[in-house]
Amino acid sequence: MTEANETKEQLQMPTTYDPKEAERKWYDYWIKNEFFKAGNRPDAQTYTIVIPPPNVTGMLHIGHALDFTLQDILVRTKRMQGFDTLWLPGSDHAGIATQTKVEQKLREDGQTRYDLGREKFLEKVWEWKEQYANTIREQWAKMGFSLDYSRERFTLDEGLSQAVREVFVSLYEKGLIYRGNYIINWDPAARTALSDIEVEYKEVQGALYHLSYQTADGTDSIVVATTRPETMLGDTAVAVHPKDERYKHLIGKTLLLPIVNREIPIIADDYVEKEFGSGAVKITPAHDPNDFEVGKRHDLPQILVMDETGTMNANAGPYQGLDRFECRKRIVADLKEQGVLIKIEEHVHQVGHSERSGAVIEPYLSTQWFVKMQPLAEKAIDAQKSGNGVNFVPDRFEKIYLNWIENVRDWCISRQLWWGHRIPAWHCADCGQITVTREDATVCSHCQSTNLNQDNDVLDTWFSSALWPFSTLGWPNEEAEDLKRFYPTNVLVTGYDIIYFWVSRMIFTGLEFTKQNPFKDVLMHGLVRDSEGRKMSKSLGNGVDPLEVIEKYGADAMRYMISTSSTPGQDLRFRWERVEQARNFANKIWNASRFALMNLEGVAASDIDLTGQLGTADRWILHRLNETVREVTRLIDSYEFGETGRVLYNFIWDDLCDWYIEFSKLSLYGADAAAKKQTQSVLAYVLDQTQRLIHPFMPFISEEIWQHLPHEGETITLAAWPQENAAFESPDAVREMELLMDAIRSVRNIRAEVNVPMSKKVELLVKPATSESLSILRNNEEYLKRFCNTSLLQIDADMAAPEKAMTSIITGAELFLPLAGLIDIAQELARLDKELQSLHGEVERIEKKLGNEGFVAKAPAKVIEEEKAKLADYADKRDKVIARLAELKG
Repeated sequence: MTEANETKEQLQMPTTYDPKEAERKWYDYWIKNEFFKAGNRPDAQTYTIVIPPPNVTGMLHIGHALDFTLQDILVRTKRMQGFDTLWLPGSDHAGIATQTKVEQKLREDGQTRYDLGREKFLEKVWEWKEQYANTIREQWAKMGFSLDYSRERFTLDEGLSQAVREVFVSLYEKGLIYRGNYIINWDPAARTALSDIEVEYKEVQGALYHLSYQTADGTDSIVVATTRPETMLGDTAVAVHPKDERYKHLIGKTLLLPIVNREIPIIADDYVEKEFGSGAVKITPAHDPNDFEVGKRHDLPQILVMDETGTMNANAGPYQGLDRFECRKRIVADLKEQGVLIKIEEHVHQVGHSERSGAVIEPYLSTQWFVKMQPLAEKAIDAQKSGNGVNFVPDRFEKIYLNWIENVRDWCISRQLWWGHRIPAWHCADCGQITVTREDATVCSHCQSTNLNQDNDVLDTWFSSALWPFSTLGWPNEEAEDLKRFYPTNVLVTGYDIIYFWVSRMIFTGLEFTKQNPFKDVLMHGLVRDSEGRKMSKSLGNGVDPLEVIEKYGADAMRYMISTSSTPGQDLRFRWERVEQARNFANKIWNASRFALMNLEGVAASDIDLTGQLGTADRWILHRLNETVREVTRLIDSYEFGETGRVLYNFIWDDLCDWYIEFSKLSLYGADAAAKKQTQSVLAYVLDQTQRLIHPFMPFISEEIWQHLPHEGETITLAAWPQENAAFESPDAVREMELLMDAIRSVRNIRAEVNVPMSKKVELLVKPATSESLSILRNNEEYLKRFCNTSLLQIDADMAAPEKAMTSIITGAELFLPLAGLIDIAQELARLDKELQSLHGEVERIEKKLGNEGFVAKAPAKVIEEEKAKLADYADKRDKVIARLAELKG
């Protein structure tokens, strides 16, 4: 493209910005040219983020949009800062969640997974996975995420499967994985075990049933209480505290279990609280985790009374075949009829529910695979407490992490599913032993039999997810190029709600298998709630589809709103009006850029020349750009995206658009060719730098504008991040502009107050308070004439205040607008009275603060000096208002 054609195209920048056209065009361009591909800067420092893999269970929601947008902001910034960036995409097979979805779909066709068989069912799940993985990729593209698709991974792909098997076998060989009977959380709907953190506890209105158990000899009785009377059929003892005088004479005797009339012993155990209830507790080792431990200490039988579906089994006697909740009703009626049920109390308690199926969890004795957590947790705890751990942002989450990992229980890792990593263990039908191996076993390692069957269970989804930061980069091949170059990763961005599920597990597996923390920082963001602060859910119908937001307002508006509403660790509220404001901000940027382009005449950012005579506004905007670059860079590095948004908004909307561009028109439309060229070069430079600063937040519109600007390079995504320039520092220009802007604002406020339109010229008399103010105002008369629209401008330090005029006191000057033809004296007196009351209040407030000994003792000297300066300023303004009132009343 020739320079002439390029300039012509720039000048044809459309009147309005079309998000749909720009988003489609630029994402295709970025992907086609592989701008997001890592490894193109072999000598540069690396910056790595592995995406928290979304589940292939459906569409991405607004929470994903927040999580991924924050990552994209970090990655785009670091890419522009010259890092060799890798943002690795991927998705999670999501075990029980995905299998449940596919089974629901089969039920609609009148089928179950058992009708299909394991292999055919898994084919169906893989079809589901491909469909939703493609959908997720399309959503990533629509949101503008700069992912390296050449490295995309899936938790069930071949490489990750190898990593999972290596970890399982290695932990098994170290004695850290074992198989045994234990009380686990059982989901009767999904028919699978769940880990503790896959259980949601909900407050439920239930009942407490008080039952009387008679001694076998008929001489005495003990009252026990339960919320689950159906489990009493599995009772194998009643426990009392060994020092409870009420029951000492009964310890060692037996009771008759009602309904089934089985004898059970009365035992003594410190687990029982004497003061709670009757001081006697029924022990059901197969259906309660605490009872299970008591039962082991006393060698009690473990009697399961229901099957995997929550249906009562043969051990339930007359209730066999009943659903557990139907059994509860029947057994309560029978106990009441037999006189065993003493009373029923209303009882509000926490009941565990499956996070996936919603079913009430059943504590259930089952043979499962477990990870022995204590040795793994100790390494993670030692690393964190020695200062070699992960940096949590905000840091309060470190305590939450440590509290969980210091009290962690062994992890139940087996799931009774078909979709997932099948456990690499083979059971020998001849000797009954288990062979665990990295390769599929064909011969029993104990008796050499070939009569082997692989374990039917699969691993908990979080087992493979725990390896995500290093398995995705080539581990267990420790010589893998990506592993050596991009691991450990720099930051994990995730919601605080999965600190136990995922974050902690990645840390201890990373330390165990790579001897390093998997990431340097963990940035915890909150949940996206609706405008009323409620959690988004299908039942409330208050969820937000990010694609709907994009369709209505564009991807940049959604990204900017959701990221700049975010504070680390805090929930945020989604408000449509804020998305609209973000869209308006994008339009403001577009319109300002379009105006600039029409007036640049081919001048580029690189043409900026600081050797010439820059005007006040030119020097000021470069100084403000410097401050903005410094703050935006610092805030992004600190993960303070909300504050970053505020800084960018203030600079772009207020400083650049509302002030500088307006001021620039004097030079752009003036007769001074040199001044015009200087302003054009400053405008081109600031506009270029502004697009770079906003690019991580609004990638599409910034690329569209940048491509219209005269520029070097293929894309803004690879353009250099703005740097501070000492030559731009100009505190003098700041003081000058603040005085000018104060004066202009004051005149406009007076006009608004007395309803004088800006189109009507006014007389403006200015009395500078200092020689510096006098010099500033006289050197910049043209700005005052233009933006105050004066018929007469007089600047004089010795002028006497006119008798009848609107007055404004600003720092450094007094402004007078003669009243002739504008307002009456009474109205001006009322206004000054109101201003005086306000100034009295400010003076009194600061005097009170400075008179507070506690404040003066604790506040830094700089803060005290600033307060004293404010007091002097307010007092000076107050005195001048008092004098003006006296003049008008005189």
